[in-house]
Amino acid sequence: MGSDNLKITDRTFKFAVRIIKLVQYLEEQPGVSRTLSNQLVRSGTSIGANTEEAQGAQSKADFISKMSIALKEARETLYWLKLFRATKLCSEHQLHDIINESNELVSILVTIVKKSKTSKTEN
Repeated sequence: MGSDNLKITDRTFKFAVRIIKLVQYLEEQPGVSRTLSNQLVRSGTSIGANTEEAQGAQSKADFISKMSIALKEARETLYWLKLFRATKLCSEHQLHDIINESNELVSILVTIVKKSKTSKTEN
């Protein structure tokens, strides 16, 4: 609920925009299941939605809950991105940067959740 978390909301919003653009591209490609691209867009945009909701958390526990959901969604998004790469629905070149960003978001969210839980037990 500090200013450090405002940065994560900006970053996850930009990430969601990238996910939407990727999904728009994917849906133009032959053989890409709409079910798969829908899974990616749901999880990829949910990260930012939950970090944004966490900013208005009613309690520390609510904040931790929302950020934990964002973390789960970030991990799921990383899974879908790796799946698209492994099945060659997108090239390594197309996915390299967004997979790196997804990995970084997971790491940042892990840190936020861990620090929030630690500070919760110290209070």
